[in-house]
Amino acid sequence: MGFLLHGNLLCGIRRGSLMLRIGRDNEEWALRTPGVIPVMMRGRRMHGYVRAMPEACIVDSSRQRLLDAATAFTGSLPGKQATLKFRNR
Repeated sequence: MGFLLHGNLLCGIRRGSLMLRIGRDNEEWALRTPGVIPVMMRGRRMHGYVRAMPEACIVDSSRQRLLDAATAFTGSLPGKQATLKFRNR
C-alpha cells in the first residue's frame, strides 16, 4: 500500500517494512540508522528510497525523523494532477 503527497509517492508499506522516499541527500544518515536498509527492486538499488524494518519503526524518534525527511523531500517536488485510471477486466 502506498501513500501520496500532492500526487507523489511519500511512503509505502510492503512485506512488513516501511519504504520511504527521502531523497539522495538524506540517504547517508538514514542508512546509519539501525534497521534501515537501501531499497532494492529487481536487483537494482533505488537511490533516494530507504526501507525501515520493524526494529527502526519501533523507536519513535527514528521513525519520526524518517517520516519528517520523507515529508520534506516529497513535499518539495512539483505536484501532480490527479487522474483516475480504470482497467477493464
